[in-house]
Amino acid sequence: MNKEAKAAVIRSFAVAVRAQLFVFAGMIVIFAAVYFLGRLPLGLFIYSAELAVFLFGVYLIIQFVSYKKRYEAIRNLRTAASLSGGEIADGADPADRLYVEKIESLLNELRELENLHADRQSDQLDYFTLWLHQIKTPISAISLLNQSSAAKEAKQISQELLRLEDYTHMALNYVKLEEGGGELELTEVDIDDAIKKAVKKYSILFIYKGIKLNYEPLGMRVLSDGKWLQNLIEQILSNSLKYTPTGSISICHDPQKPNSLIIEDTGIGIRSEDLPKIFNKGYSGLNGRLHEKSTGLGLFLSKKICERLGHQLDIQSEFGKGTRVAIDLSRKELEIFD
Repeated sequence: MNKEAKAAVIRSFAVAVRAQLFVFAGMIVIFAAVYFLGRLPLGLFIYSAELAVFLFGVYLIIQFVSYKKRYEAIRNLRTAASLSGGEIADGADPADRLYVEKIESLLNELRELENLHADRQSDQLDYFTLWLHQIKTPISAISLLNQSSAAKEAKQISQELLRLEDYTHMALNYVKLEEGGGELELTEVDIDDAIKKAVKKYSILFIYKGIKLNYEPLGMRVLSDGKWLQNLIEQILSNSLKYTPTGSISICHDPQKPNSLIIEDTGIGIRSEDLPKIFNKGYSGLNGRLHEKSTGLGLFLSKKICERLGHQLDIQSEFGKGTRVAIDLSRKELEIFD
């Protein structure tokens, strides 16, 4: 125990026995008054006072040893689950033991409630995951029916279906990331293949909005998890399309960083005051509030995916001029989700 901890114990003990100290001091004063009024020898009073101080000192030492043991036991508790009633209540008076028993009883009730809540949450998560997988079937069926439709609303329906599919995949990714524990399948991934799949998926939005795509094959191959990297690229590209009413989106790599992937748009951009918070879960910023398109999960999930893959994500933006997303695909130490 360091000096600060020892001083803290002594101060705490002094507060705990201050009433006894006041009582003892009062008794000494009373004895002094009795000796003075009875005109008893001063030496006898001094001897009596010394004996009383000695005995009281021994009592305080015994009490301090017991108090220090209980104080350290409580201070060293890391979690409520490590509470040891027998150790803490050792040397305590009956009232203290009763307090400890009550605390242990409440902690047991709390653990039971936590277990019950965890079981319910697990059941809800299982149902939610199953529902997300099942809802993909009618979405695919509607998409096929829409492709064979000659209605003038077919293109608009296709866009809404794409948005619905995106939200479904986003929810599935959120569940998987929050659950954790999934193993990565690290392979050599062709970045151009992943980009082409993402562009093909969102081609209807490029055409409908008249967004120009600036892209030349990058010839990049990186060690990563192909599925999660595909999700990451699609999420970033989806965000760019969402907040780029007109103009262009460029996909390239930084010449100074060969393993970097850049997705840059000429959209509405992000305010400087919003930039520090864009990776916070549920934060949509001014753009999300104005356009009512943001769930506040897109960039949060993108950041989580990068952390899982061992990549780095950097976003630079100027409000009204566009956004530049840089994904550093070089190998970093992998982070395992809790």
